[in-house]
Amino acid sequence: MVRASDGADGFDGADGFDGAFRHLMPLAVQVAYRVLGDVTAAEDAAIEALARAAVRWRRVGALPYRDAWVLRVTANVAVDMARRRQRCLPSSIEAVQPSHEDMVLLQMALASALARLSRRQREVVTLRYLVGMTEGDIARLLHVSTGSVKRHTGRALGHLRDQLGTEWEVAHELR
Repeated sequence: MVRASDGADGFDGADGFDGAFRHLMPLAVQVAYRVLGDVTAAEDAAIEALARAAVRWRRVGALPYRDAWVLRVTANVAVDMARRRQRCLPSSIEAVQPSHEDMVLLQMALASALARLSRRQREVVTLRYLVGMTEGDIARLLHVSTGSVKRHTGRALGHLRDQLGTEWEVAHELR
């Protein structure tokens, strides 16, 4: 993880963003791809998130969890992109044995369901299941208690289960 420093590691100033960019770009693409299911769109989302970080680099670069900040922004950008794409796509799928096309539709339905969660629930689920952070790390990043993270996760998973119906079972089996 890239952490803020006193400058000895070369991660502050203009060179600092360049080094952080090389480190964060592949991670951001991976997070966005899990939401969007499309490499080109994932790259666009990652670039947008890193551009937002670059504009605020003096503040973001000093954060102790700047990687998580960038990945959280990436996930939010990807969910917004998926929401815009969802307007012209079906909201549910029917599949017993998912094909590649079914998987794409499942990802789209999941992105749509994530977009309907509250902001905090979406953040917690994205950081926990897409980024792979622990509950403790999420709590520190969001400045809430671990119990709050667990509560938001449980409620979010319940909402996703309700919204996705039978698709939830397919998505859960594929984890």
